[in-house]
Amino acid sequence: MIHPTAIIEDGAQLGADCEIHAYAIIKRGAVLGARVAVHSFAVVGGDPQDLKFTHGTPSGVRIGADTTIRENVTINRSTSPGGFTEVGKNCLLMAACHIAHDCVIGSQVVLANNAMIAGHVTIGDHAFFGGGVGIHQFCRIGDSVMISGHASITRDVPPYVMAAERDDVIGLNLLGLKRRGLSREAIVELKDAFRVVYFTPGNIRDVAAEALAGGEFSTAEARRFLEFFTGGKRGFVRARRDAEPKQEMEIV
Repeated sequence: MIHPTAIIEDGAQLGADCEIHAYAIIKRGAVLGARVAVHSFAVVGGDPQDLKFTHGTPSGVRIGADTTIRENVTINRSTSPGGFTEVGKNCLLMAACHIAHDCVIGSQVVLANNAMIAGHVTIGDHAFFGGGVGIHQFCRIGDSVMISGHASITRDVPPYVMAAERDDVIGLNLLGLKRRGLSREAIVELKDAFRVVYFTPGNIRDVAAEALAGGEFSTAEARRFLEFFTGGKRGFVRARRDAEPKQEMEIV
C-alpha cells in the first residue's frame, strides 16, 4: 500500500505487500523486499554523506523482507558504483536511526531510537542496539551482540557479548543466547572462550588464535567467537575486570 504524499522515485523496486506511509521517500536504486513497512519522513536510499561522493554514481540500498523502518530513519546508498547498503530480513529500525553508506546489517537486528551507524559498518544477525548508540565507521559488530543505550563504540565487538559506554565489554549476552536456544554445551564453551581471550595476558589476537588452534573448543559458537579476532583492523572492545564469567553462574 502506498499512502498519499509518499514519494517513490523511478528506479526504486518494491516487493509484494510493502507499505509506504505518508511523506516517506524511497529513492531510485532502493530495492525493498516483501512486506517492508516504511513510516513517515523516512528516507531510503539517499545520497551518502561523503565529501568525495559523486552524485551521479549508480548505487542503492537493499532492504530484506518483513523489515520495519520507523519515522525519520535515514538509510544512505553505497558510495561504490553498483554497490548497495544492505539491511537484512525482519529488522526493526526505530525512529530517527541513521544507517550510513556501505553498511551491511544482518537479519533480525533491532536498532532503538536514534542509533547512529557510520559508514562501512557490518552488524551480525540478532544484534540489539539501545537508543542513542554511536558506531564508528568500519567497525564490525558480531552476531547476537547487545549494546546498551548511549554507548560509543569505536572498536570491533565480538559475537555474543554485551557492550556499553566507551568500548567496554561487560560480559556475555547470556539472556539473548538462551532466547535463541543455544545449547548448554555452546554456552559453557562460550564462557570458557570469553575467559581465555579477555583474561589471559598477551596480544588478544594471538591468544584467540592459539585457543582456536588448540582444539579445546568444538562448538560452532565458540569457534565463531574465537575466529572473529583473526579479522578486522580497528582493534577490539575491552573487557571490564568484573566481566569475567563466574563458574557458578546458572546458564540454562
